[in-house]
Amino acid sequence: MRTFVSAIAVLIGLALSAVAVPALWVDRNIVQEDGFVALTAPLGKDPAFQQGLATAAVNGIGTGQQQLPDALANLIKPILTDAAKSLTTAPGYADAWAETLRRSHRLSFADPSTLPPETDGATSLTLDVAPLVGLVVKRITEASPLPVSLKAPDTVRINIGQSSQRQMIERVSAYAPMGTPVAVGAGIAFLLAFVAARRKWTVLAGMGLGALVLAAVWKFGSDLAGKAVLATSGGNDVAGIFKREFVDAATANFGQWIIAALVAGGALLVVGIVLRVVAPRRRPTARP
Repeated sequence: MRTFVSAIAVLIGLALSAVAVPALWVDRNIVQEDGFVALTAPLGKDPAFQQGLATAAVNGIGTGQQQLPDALANLIKPILTDAAKSLTTAPGYADAWAETLRRSHRLSFADPSTLPPETDGATSLTLDVAPLVGLVVKRITEASPLPVSLKAPDTVRINIGQSSQRQMIERVSAYAPMGTPVAVGAGIAFLLAFVAARRKWTVLAGMGLGALVLAAVWKFGSDLAGKAVLATSGGNDVAGIFKREFVDAATANFGQWIIAALVAGGALLVVGIVLRVVAPRRRPTARP
């Protein structure tokens, strides 16, 4: 009976782990703002994406109520062109890009009913590049030979996703909080299996073998999810590049978790086998 209980507990623990690990990763790296910024910050280094961001930022200067005289507009046009080419090397770009990601994350994960009407957050994902526009405005002000009165707009939004992707975000937000309680349940199941087992090595070996299988399942699932995201329509060039780079970054990051599972699973399996080999040598001698 103890062996049966132990085996069932191991299976339950592995089943819960299969759900808990991806949920914990999603919560930490996508739902949580700091994790999302850390994951997506390197996206701003892609040359094509950089150019798209710079163009969007420069175009954003024309938003709002401000109007420049033709003579002044012609004067700063070369500065705008230079800003678009060298924006990503400008001091403060990293901070402006990080703030862009934070604003965009809040727009994407906020309740659509709480967003401004012009955001259209219920049907699309939005990137707010206003911090980058502010950086361009600062460079223009510093580089112009004449006094230039420009005010950076509060928001400059470009769509980077469609309604199906917005719905995917909502499902992810609902799924991610499950990670912690499910992980606790998996830990309890493994502990019960170890306590109930007559042969402790079988529990360790079973957990190790199961972890190896789960790593393969997670790898297959992450590749499948990446292909599904890439198959969706981006809507524009910037959105397409963002989507591709995001999938690459997410796959690589989750891949580190998969490697950790492989190492842990292999270690548990080896320890279980070693205990199985050593255990018979410790059998008590028969009494005369």
